[in-house]
Amino acid sequence: MSSLSLTNICKSFGSVEVLKNISLEVEPGEFVVFVGPSGCGKSTLLRVIAGLEDATAGEVAIEGAVVNDTPPSKRGISMVFQTYALYPHLTVRNNMALGLKQAKHPKSYIDERVDVAAKMLQLDSYLDRRPAELSGGQRQRVAIGRAIVRKPKLFLFDEPLSNLDAALRVNTRLEIARLHRALDASMIYVTHDQTEAMTLADKIVVLRDGRVEQIGSPMALYNQPANLFVAGFIGSPAMNFLPAEMIGESRAKTVGLRPENVQIGDSGPLSGQISHVEQLGSDTMVYVDLNTDKLFTVRLFGQHSHAVGDTVHLGFDHQHLFLFDEQGLRI
Repeated sequence: MSSLSLTNICKSFGSVEVLKNISLEVEPGEFVVFVGPSGCGKSTLLRVIAGLEDATAGEVAIEGAVVNDTPPSKRGISMVFQTYALYPHLTVRNNMALGLKQAKHPKSYIDERVDVAAKMLQLDSYLDRRPAELSGGQRQRVAIGRAIVRKPKLFLFDEPLSNLDAALRVNTRLEIARLHRALDASMIYVTHDQTEAMTLADKIVVLRDGRVEQIGSPMALYNQPANLFVAGFIGSPAMNFLPAEMIGESRAKTVGLRPENVQIGDSGPLSGQISHVEQLGSDTMVYVDLNTDKLFTVRLFGQHSHAVGDTVHLGFDHQHLFLFDEQGLRI
């Protein structure tokens, strides 16, 4: 039995259709990430699952039971929001315990659940502090702990790392991955950051304009993108696209090349002038002007001394080419 089953979910706000016939199965213990650009419908879909929005059409089932008419509090889910939504006057312990108190659980059970969650999230020594005395990362862990104590059927995360700085995002991402392994729970996670999607997900759902573009494992989407949109969205730095005629490829309209699959040498089918160089220490990013609408990105491993203004030749192995037809579908 699936943890979550969505069947032909549609959602409209007036005449604006936000979700369009979305179907999805989330298996027990699976970590599923909804990813896509702003406005693609990923947060709206999460809210429909949570019951915070009603589906205009379609069916939401949790553990085999249809929950379209079930209020959020009765769906057996816990949700972690982008904002921490902590009560500033309550301690960490009381913030984490509040939902269980409202559900009239006995104190011994509440204390046990809070202690287990606090230990799991390394919040043991902060239980008597208030949110103002915590860092942003600690507050987000409290919000996650508040979800854990309820033992939900399904965890929902709505861009939980977007308010954290870069270092905290990495650390909290690792904590969420560790938490998923420890709980073996089904989780659905919304983000616009494809790096988060790639590093956390068992399965990624790529959305655009309210539709599912592709569903698959991170490596399946990276290696076998269904179309130009998925190919350009999954992978950092993004895939390069060129008119197929530039390299004499007659089978396709557009070709794609990952930046890491391009070499700079003394000869090659493409040549252009270096527009910008980024020295990252472990990698060097070289941006080449090929007289197309976008700069062509080359990712070189290690440190290289290419200079802005140099003319360079680009080579690649044809087995690394991605071919797309006139509709943008991968051939």
